[in-house]
Amino acid sequence: MSSEVVIRGVGLSKGFASYERPTDRLKQGLLGVASRAMPLSAARRALATRARQCVRTFWALKGIEFEVARGETVGIIGRNGSGKSTLLQIICGTLAPTSGQIETHGRIAALLELGSGFDVEYTGRENIFINGQLHGLSHEQIESRLADIIAFADIGEFIDQPVKTYSSGMFVRLAFSVIAHVDADILVIDEALSVGDAFFTQKCMRFLRRFQQTGTVLFVSHDSSAVRGLCDRVIWLDRGVVRESGDAKRVCTNYFEAFYRQARRERQGQSVEDKSEVMDRKANRLAKLRKESETFDQRERFRGTGTLVAPHLDDVAIDTQHLPVERQQRVIRSVVLAGEDGNALSWIAGGERVSLEINFDNFVGKEMPVVGFVFKDRLGQPLFGDSNFFASDSLKLPIGDKGIARFMFEMPTLLPGEYAISVYAARRIASEAELIDCIHDVLIVKSESTAVATGIVGIRMSQINLFVESELEKT
Repeated sequence: MSSEVVIRGVGLSKGFASYERPTDRLKQGLLGVASRAMPLSAARRALATRARQCVRTFWALKGIEFEVARGETVGIIGRNGSGKSTLLQIICGTLAPTSGQIETHGRIAALLELGSGFDVEYTGRENIFINGQLHGLSHEQIESRLADIIAFADIGEFIDQPVKTYSSGMFVRLAFSVIAHVDADILVIDEALSVGDAFFTQKCMRFLRRFQQTGTVLFVSHDSSAVRGLCDRVIWLDRGVVRESGDAKRVCTNYFEAFYRQARRERQGQSVEDKSEVMDRKANRLAKLRKESETFDQRERFRGTGTLVAPHLDDVAIDTQHLPVERQQRVIRSVVLAGEDGNALSWIAGGERVSLEINFDNFVGKEMPVVGFVFKDRLGQPLFGDSNFFASDSLKLPIGDKGIARFMFEMPTLLPGEYAISVYAARRIASEAELIDCIHDVLIVKSESTAVATGIVGIRMSQINLFVESELEKT
């Protein structure tokens, strides 16, 4: 991270005019015209004062001061109406501040709201050119990147359909795909990623983590885990002013403590739903999910894009997109996460005995291939994983034979949400491994745990006991 400041706000304030009644707007206009038509006098000043009294100013921002250094990822948090989106629009230049100054250095790419910068009457392909030019690209530059933008968006034949036919998820796919290819110096994202599906969210997070290595990110979200996982520093806005700024974990903790204290006060006096009814509904919902369980195998859609962190490779990020052609062999055939009964799982509650089975074509002759997996959260952060890198090499497979790698373990307790499993295959070379095949997000698994997990991963205790030390000494 550089010490160079790329965004600086000095005394930023933004006010919006509001009227108590619709007639006040007309009254203000008439009084203003009348006062300007009169010569300078006490009567003119009185009319101007009455005109100002017809309007009330709502201050979305009041005296904001902040700086963002190059290469820094800064989160902006706050309740609805605290001024987050207004501040981002001023940074991007789509709003002018009422007072104060904003300085930015570098190209800014923003994803502020669904459809911003899009013309709904045009097709997705045409909007790529419109949006790309808004971000400073020439027609020739967009042409050269068009295939990559369309592939990243992955909306199929809808790319040539009018944007007004798109779902909110398709809007986000196309908009994010454009800003991912405009060579921006500063990336501004406002809650947009909460709309996309799990596969696309994983793809976006891989892009963001690569972008963080060289660029600056402003990230607005109500998701505390996303803010803590991505941001170096957080700015907490409250009713248009900076309530606190600093370390992401500390500021998020203080913000949610204040939020829950207020929520508890608002809940006082309200009836509490019967606990047994809540548990019955949860049990019925889990039974329905189990009945409808299915395995997601999307390896052809998401093969070889982004970055995989392999545990046995000393946590070195490997970009499979730039592997030589001879190392892009397709050797992994299928992946299944199954329970003790052998049936495929698409949701978990924690504590299950499961097996992850990876079927592959042997690609290394008589040596034992290296096969592994990484279990990731919604933000693409690795939670756990393993491989057979340090296992015995007694297994010998003739070249071309089909192999199976089976990992058996007890599923930890995870916070409710969607999780992704990525798998990879490698060739052992001395004490290292050369990546051959990688499938990102081959399985999406939903956690429906009702237990409380402390931290990212919860471990179920087999037994918890309390003893009185003096009584123990007697036994």
